[in-house]
Amino acid sequence: MATDLFNLSGKVAIVTGANTGIGQGIAVALAQAGADVVAVGRSSMDETQAQIEALGRRCYPLKADLSQAKVAGEVIAQARQAAGRVDILVNNAGIIRRADSIDFTEEDWDAVMDTNLKTVFFLCQAMARQLLADGHSGKIINIASLLSFQGGIRVPSYTASKSGMAGMTRTLANEWAAKGIAVNAIAPGYLATNNTDALRADETRSREILGRIPAGRWGVPSDIGGAAVFLASPASDYVHGTTIAVDGGWLGR
Repeated sequence: MATDLFNLSGKVAIVTGANTGIGQGIAVALAQAGADVVAVGRSSMDETQAQIEALGRRCYPLKADLSQAKVAGEVIAQARQAAGRVDILVNNAGIIRRADSIDFTEEDWDAVMDTNLKTVFFLCQAMARQLLADGHSGKIINIASLLSFQGGIRVPSYTASKSGMAGMTRTLANEWAAKGIAVNAIAPGYLATNNTDALRADETRSREILGRIPAGRWGVPSDIGGAAVFLASPASDYVHGTTIAVDGGWLGR
């Protein structure tokens, strides 16, 4: 059956930043497709865990401070120990700092680059090492940004980190595709989450944004979840090194 292409039964997915927003949407979508989920982050995962368990899947909350790359190996090892195996890694956790580039501080640069790029690389590395040691294939999905393609304003370190993530995704795919490890990325557009509350509350700014989106609406986390299921599933077995924009057509405008 065609639906088997998207069946994740028996798989275990690690999702960072799964407590809310995009991460929660991805975690729930993967559970709907049959996967158990290791939900990683600093905040409470109670709401995400409840939604996953309501679907009859298992959720393993894992506390970790992803601002430090040195925790990457521990996160993957603890996830495998808790769930018995690991198959899918979704690097969703990230931070953003805003300031005019003329005033941007080294502290803000380093904080964003460490969390959004350095830690993500070492999570990918640790995941690949675990998959190779276990002798089975796997999927790595990095959550990039429209700023992997565009420059933006007042977010130099965020743009650099997400542009770097797109490039890193291609590099890792080049090295690992033949080893059975697929590495891809998703670039979300403007989504209705708590991170965009202020934008959506500003009538002028919200109208400007909607006017640029061909789909005519803000995205929702489940829109990203569908793309994540595709990239995590057998349906995407010949997809390597790509960054899929899920943006309502924003980049094509």
